[in-house]
Amino acid sequence: MKTNQETLTEKAIELLKQLISIPSFSGEEDKTGDAIEAFLQGFGVKTERQFNNIYAFNKHFDASKPTLLLNSHHDTVKPNSAYTKDPFNPHIEDGKLYGLGSNDAGGCLVSLLATFVHFYEMEGLSHNIIMAATGEEEDAGEKSIRALLPILPEINVAVVGEPTLMDLAIAEKGLVVFDAVVEGTPSHAAHPNDNNSIYNTIEVLQWFKDYTFDKVSDALGEVKLTVTQINAGKQHNVVPAQVDLVVDVRVNDCYSNQEISDMLQKEAPCKMTPRSLRLNSSCIDPDHDLVKSGLALGRKTYGSPTLSDQAALSCQSVKLGPGDSTRSHSANEFIYVNEIEEGIDLYIKILSGFLK
Repeated sequence: MKTNQETLTEKAIELLKQLISIPSFSGEEDKTGDAIEAFLQGFGVKTERQFNNIYAFNKHFDASKPTLLLNSHHDTVKPNSAYTKDPFNPHIEDGKLYGLGSNDAGGCLVSLLATFVHFYEMEGLSHNIIMAATGEEEDAGEKSIRALLPILPEINVAVVGEPTLMDLAIAEKGLVVFDAVVEGTPSHAAHPNDNNSIYNTIEVLQWFKDYTFDKVSDALGEVKLTVTQINAGKQHNVVPAQVDLVVDVRVNDCYSNQEISDMLQKEAPCKMTPRSLRLNSSCIDPDHDLVKSGLALGRKTYGSPTLSDQAALSCQSVKLGPGDSTRSHSANEFIYVNEIEEGIDLYIKILSGFLK
C-alpha cells in the first residue's frame, strides 16, 4: 500500500505534466492558476486568488504565531528557437520529464504544493504556513508576488522554490541596471573636435572596468559591475553629442540598491540613471533554524548570482528547490523525476525539523 507521501508525489508529478501542457507565459497564467486551485482543492484546501496568484493558509492558522511563506511561480518564458521537442508535450525519457517550465520552476512549485498539503491539517506547528503559487516572476510584473504581499499577513521567513539541486541558497544578489550617458560636442567629422563623445567613452569604460566596491560578502563575494550595451551615432560624418551605455550591477548583501545608486551617481565620470531600485539582494542568517535543519540533512549552503522573487521579500528567505539552475531557459528543458521525488522528501524533512 502506498504511503500518503507517495500518493502526494505521484499527484504532484501529474500536476507538473498538466502545467507543462498549458502555455503560461508571464501575464497569461490564468489556466495554470485554475489547475493549481483544483489540485489544492482536491485535498480539501481552501484557496484564495488574486489575479493569477493562488494562495492558501494552513488549516490551523494562528495569528499569534510567526508565519512561513512557501512560494514558487507558475509562469514561464517563451520557448527559444533551439527547441527540437514540443515544449508543451510533457513526456518522460530516461527518467527526464521534458517540457517548458519543468525545471524553472514547475518541479519546485509542485514539490512545494505537495509539501504544503502534507502539513496543511497538522496542529501544534511552530509557524503558520502560507503557500503562494504566483505569476509574472519571469518579468517581475506588477501582478506578481509584489501585488500579493501587501494583502498577506506579516511574513517572518520564506522558502522560495527555484532549482538549486536542493542545496540552500542563503543569499541572492540584487540587480540595478543603469542607463549611462557620456557627453561630448557634436560636430562634422571633417572638423577638429577635442570633445568627441566616443573618444571620451574610452576613459569612462576604463573607469568602469577598474572600479571596485570595498565590501565583499562571505556568501556572495564582490559586487559585479558590467557594461553590457553601447550605442552612439547615426551618420558616418557626424560626431554624436552623446554615447549611451547600459551598466548591469549585481549587488551583494553588503549594500542596498540605493547605496549602490548613490555611490555610482556621485563617483562615475558620466551621468548615471538607475532604471529601478526594487530588486535588492536577499539573505538569511546562516544560523537560522531553517538553515540548520537543512544542514542537519547533509545539504550545502551557497550564494546565488541569479534573481528570483526573493528580491520582492523584506523578510529573511532561502532559495531552495529540485532541479538545476543551469537548465533554466534552455532548449528542451527537463527535470529528473527522481529530483522531484527527492525534493518533496527533503522539503518535508527540512520543514519537519524547523516547524517542530
